[in-house]
Amino acid sequence: MATFTALTTLTGKDQAEALAAALETLDPEPTGIGLFEMEDGSGLWEVGGYFDTDPDQAGLALLAALHGARPFAISELPETDWVAKVRRELVPVEAGRFFVYGSHDADKVPADAEPLLIEAAMAFGTGHHGTTQGCLRALDRLAGQGFVAHSVIDIGCGTAVLAMGAARVWPDSVLGTVLASDIDEVAVEVARANVIANDLGGRVTCLEATGLDHPVIASAAPFDLIFANILKGPLIDMAGDVTAALAPGGRVILSGVLNEQADEVIAVYRDAGNSLEHREEIGDWTTITLAK
Repeated sequence: MATFTALTTLTGKDQAEALAAALETLDPEPTGIGLFEMEDGSGLWEVGGYFDTDPDQAGLALLAALHGARPFAISELPETDWVAKVRRELVPVEAGRFFVYGSHDADKVPADAEPLLIEAAMAFGTGHHGTTQGCLRALDRLAGQGFVAHSVIDIGCGTAVLAMGAARVWPDSVLGTVLASDIDEVAVEVARANVIANDLGGRVTCLEATGLDHPVIASAAPFDLIFANILKGPLIDMAGDVTAALAPGGRVILSGVLNEQADEVIAVYRDAGNSLEHREEIGDWTTITLAK
């Protein structure tokens, strides 16, 4: 069965949400609707609809005009075995001591690596993105320098790969608390499944939370290590809260930051009471390590 996509961009979250809601009025109705802020710093939002049959092109054109969006780009997607495609294309990733892999590559895990089993799923953080790699490499570097964390939180955890990496680095006799939180319910479900698959069910706790707003997080603070791999805007908004939740001498690893945005994020966290310890660019993305 053919699948069609209809994608457009426009300025502003409110406008994007209004257009996404209006897509539900089309006939034939889309089987799914998505919207997200583009990560290129343009301020644009992408809105898309997915259809089992050829969508109403006149209706889409009208909605785009009414909401100030660019004309929808309509495409027919070929039938694809997505599981097989993902398994072919998502090769294992090495980031410092960590080896991130899918179950189909279990025979490739090096004997001296810290293995992290992550199946491709509906959550961010398979290890292939420069932001996730950067955070794992920052964690590897800190541990290699002798830094020890007794309490860790991974904010915006996606697959929980960073929280699990911390649990692998420090034994349970040292590391008492590892929390993995995400605002998205699906991400939390994926994170929990990954934690169980990696035999870390007793060491990593996954929570649905907005930022640090959760009673379990509040009771576990302060943290020796905080990961926040999200986007520039939320990182800046959270600078004060993140710093307040960080123990003196603790580290915060930030990513989801485009290279040209890094100086601004660093300045905000410096003003909040942190000093820059390390920064690394991988492709278009910068990972930042700061100390309180």
